[in-house]
Amino acid sequence: MTLTSYVLIGTILSHDPVFATIQFSINPETNGKPGIAVMPISAIPCEVNVGGKVFVVKNENNDYPVISCEKKE
Repeated sequence: MTLTSYVLIGTILSHDPVFATIQFSINPETNGKPGIAVMPISAIPCEVNVGGKVFVVKNENNDYPVISCEKKE
């Protein structure tokens, strides 16, 4: 079964100049534990800092997921 719509909430665990390691949880939480992903820094549209939040949103009407970052106050 393929998910057609989802929201992943990620916390940046570490990074170097090229890649970031991010722990993702699905929202709402279901029967799975958080997962780890290594993403290129170039795919993240904001400043990458340890502890920062990244969101990956896929709507059934979109072909690809959209990556965004937490709003800074």
